[in-house]
Order: sequence, then C-alpha cells, then structure tokens
Amino acid sequence: MDIVVLDGGIANPGDLSWAEFEKFGNLTVYEDSNRHNAAARIGAAQVVILNKVPITRETMQACPGLKYIGLLSTGYNIIDIQAAKELGIIVCNVPGYSTDAVAQHTIALLLEICNQVGHHSAEVFDGQWSETEGWSFWNTPLIELSGKTLGVIGFGSIGQATGKIAKALGMQVLATGSRPTPQGQALAQYVPLQQLLAQSDVVALHCPLLPQTENIINKENINKMKQGAILLNTARGGLVQEQDLADALNSGRLTAAGLDVVSREPIRSDNPLLHAKNCFITPHIAWAAYETRARLLALVQDNLQAFLQGKPTNVVNL
Repeated sequence: MDIVVLDGGIANPGDLSWAEFEKFGNLTVYEDSNRHNAAARIGAAQVVILNKVPITRETMQACPGLKYIGLLSTGYNIIDIQAAKELGIIVCNVPGYSTDAVAQHTIALLLEICNQVGHHSAEVFDGQWSETEGWSFWNTPLIELSGKTLGVIGFGSIGQATGKIAKALGMQVLATGSRPTPQGQALAQYVPLQQLLAQSDVVALHCPLLPQTENIINKENINKMKQGAILLNTARGGLVQEQDLADALNSGRLTAAGLDVVSREPIRSDNPLLHAKNCFITPHIAWAAYETRARLLALVQDNLQAFLQGKPTNVVNL
C-alpha cells in the first residue's frame, strides 16, 4: 500500500508526527502541492491524503491505482465528488474535529471587537497610558455583551457551541437553520432569517457555503440588520459579498466585522476589506490549535483504518 500526503505542512507544520500512518503502508509526505503536480506525486499510490489540493476528474483518471482520498478537513468542495464516485474512489472527510476551536475563535473575534485588547495593549507599550493623569485610559468605544442578542446563521454543532459561550456571557441567542434540533431549541429561539437580521446585535455565520447561502451577507441583507450591528464569519468567505461589507463598515452602517475567512485565500492585496474600518481579519486559523490538529490527524487515521478494513466511515460520495 502506497500512501501520499500532498500538503501535510498545513495540518502538521512539524509539531506533530506522521508515524502512525506508516503502519498502513509506504508513506510519502509532501509539505505542499498544487493542481498541476498532484497527479505526478500521487502516481501509482492507492491512497492520497490532502487538505486543500484540488483533485479533478483528470487527476483521478491519471492515477488509475487510486482507491481512497482522505481529507484533512470537513469541507470537500475541492474534490470532484461525482468523478470519484464514477471511478470507484472512496472520499472521506472529518466532521466535527474543530467544533470547540472554531467556536472559541468566533468569540475571540467578538471579544477583541468589544474590548479592543490588542489595541489598548499596544497603546500602553506606546506610552499612551503613562502620559495620562487618570488611573484608567481608553480611546475606543468598549462594548458590554450581556443582554445583547447573538443571531447564528447555521445552527449545527459549531453554531451551537458558539451559542453556549454567548449564553454564558449573558447574551440572548437567535438561530436560523434548515433542520432545528432539540439540542438547538434548548439553546436558542429559531426564527426566520429576516427576523434574525433585524433583531441581532451580533450576527455569526456558521452555515456551509451552498448556492443558496453564497453572498448571503450582501447589501440587501446588511440593510435589514440592526444599525451598528457586528458581523462574525469563521465559516466560509464566499458567504459574504466583500465590497458590500466594506461599504457598510466604512459608512458606519455596521460597527465592526470579525473574519477568519475571505473569498480568495490567501487574501489578495486588492480585497476591499483590507481598507475597511473596524475590520478584524485573522488568516484562517480558527481550526489551527495544536490540540485540534492532533485530533484531526487521529481521525484521519481512523478513517483510513476503517477503509482498509472494508468498513469506510465519513464517506461523502456514497
């Protein structure tokens, strides 16, 4: 059994080990690959493991020995799923590995917006506090979250984890989603999207990127949001029409945005959000805590072992 990891440097930049994968066969790990060299690197291997390298029909056809694609992620839009099914290639993802980490990062963005910790720490080290006569110093508005309303678009496991933290902070939680669950109903009030936008002080995106959710945050829906609301997106960049969001931030229609994802990654220098007011952007790191990545590798191992035993789990192309 030959196993190729195409872009191992994303999930494991060197602080984790691939050794457990070696028990399954001959292992080759590349730090990074792309759509142009993927087929050559897979070669005759039966198993490929990857994070963000697109695998097209042409790539699969060029690798007739390929039987299994193991994703180092939950999303699988980079794989031609229909082609994999037609060619008899099993594709498995890893759902749920980053739930707590992404929820934590979502709230971290919100707290940074509300408390401006990074800004005021920098001001202290720049001498601004030393130069004042008072014992307390701040030069940006600070926001208390208790009593405010969080609206979560997409109330699956990550949305619910975010809702739990918000409730601990004293917030009310509204949710909209395609499939209300008893667990979700215990945490939040399910309402239509338009009601959620109108009543929420903070709107958090935790829905998948689908044709019906692409650019769900656009000028029309922004105008339905509360004046001065805050937007959070740790899901997918394509959920947001970025020029419309930048315009809303620059005009003051929205108070701030906290984003871990953008439409094209890495972010391009011409992205309008780079020049928007009160826009906080982190480089797609909500999933990247050491513990989260260690869990991810362990679950990818479990998926591969289940496949080799003839009982594949987390198959996305049945």
